[in-house]
Amino acid sequence: MKDLESMSLKVENGKLFVLDQQMLPHQEDWIESKTPEEMSKIILDLKTRGAPLIGVSAVLSLALYAEKEPHPEKIMAKAELLRSSRPTAVNLMNAIDRVLEVGQKTQWDTLEITKEAENIFEEDVELCEKMATIGSQLIKPNENVLTHCNTGGLATVGRGTALGVISKAYENQKGIHVYVDETRPLLQGGRLTTWELESLGIPYTLICDNMAGQLMSVGKIDRIFVGADRIAANGDFANKIGTYSLAVNAKFHKVPFYVVAPFTTFDKNCPNGKEIPIEQREPDEVRGVKGSFGKVVWSPKNAETYNPAFDVTPESLVSGYVLDKGLFKASELSKAFEN
Repeated sequence: MKDLESMSLKVENGKLFVLDQQMLPHQEDWIESKTPEEMSKIILDLKTRGAPLIGVSAVLSLALYAEKEPHPEKIMAKAELLRSSRPTAVNLMNAIDRVLEVGQKTQWDTLEITKEAENIFEEDVELCEKMATIGSQLIKPNENVLTHCNTGGLATVGRGTALGVISKAYENQKGIHVYVDETRPLLQGGRLTTWELESLGIPYTLICDNMAGQLMSVGKIDRIFVGADRIAANGDFANKIGTYSLAVNAKFHKVPFYVVAPFTTFDKNCPNGKEIPIEQREPDEVRGVKGSFGKVVWSPKNAETYNPAFDVTPESLVSGYVLDKGLFKASELSKAFEN
């Protein structure tokens, strides 16, 4: 496999490394993933995360495994292990299916499998640029935009989805300011999006998730951009928990609300949001928080918790979908993804 490099994922001399996002923003630790089992655990532990990045990480791990163990049954078994790591993010399934399809068509030629994994990496970079160019045109000079979770170079191998749109607008000298939801319970906004915005020199203000509605009520938010982990055929979409509340507030306050995602996030076989599987995560993520700073527990030790990783936002709350092919309404999605 050739060398590849992004903000949070890289291949060097046939070795795969991921940036440990649990340690950001205070430590930048790179972890080597030597096996699909290790990559599955890295994904499950959110040391690498973001729907596009998960898909790319998984297929690079699978391709490197195939180079060492070119046995179809073993490759397919490792593929299923990786597929089960995060059930909501459809990019993971789409990427693995593409690599397996190439394997089946080429009699499991490992060179072709590796080439397809590399193609998926490079494709994601291009998709991010296309979305950024399209979405940035929606932002007017000196606007305040709000985003949820992390959707930049830490969630893709390109410049990002929603955060890619924002960074492109800033590059175009639009003088924007970003409000960043902290994104409980794992603080991807507070830890990761702020880290990216600081590195890019983009002005931002960090807020608690429950402050977004108040900002809208006093006219401080001009538009909202979020990513997606799976878009159903009708336009309903799953994204990091808290997105639905944000969309409801945006609708009430008449704030434009946009979803930014590549074609790899669209699931044409999923008719609507009710059919999207939602991952339930560990109770300790709600009882406290941990990171490079250590671990803090603020609830009773055995407090009952409810911890879905994602929620589903209905298409009726979405102003538009910024895709790599253009800006679309929900009714236009199926046509947009035909080719």
